[in-house]
Amino acid sequence: MEIGAMLDELREMALKDEKIRQELMNTRKDTHPLAAFCSKCRELGYEIYEMDLITAGEEFYATMRRSTNGGGENSPKLEGEDDFYELFFASLEQKN
Repeated sequence: MEIGAMLDELREMALKDEKIRQELMNTRKDTHPLAAFCSKCRELGYEIYEMDLITAGEEFYATMRRSTNGGGENSPKLEGEDDFYELFFASLEQKN
């Protein structure tokens, strides 16, 4: 399963279960939040590791960029579109 699909499933799980949502949100308070988040994901059955999460966002953005306006330097930079980690938490914070 791809990182994006795993994060979608995790998001749905967290939005249905407040305990899981809070556990995921609490990882942001750790001294190494990305590592803590990935560890929690693995506890929940999703094999997500730090570098996989980082590169998945970058690869997704690079693919999107190549597919618009011929790609290359003329394509506009979309703020945060390459950061699956931050997008995941933004979607959980919208619940409040």
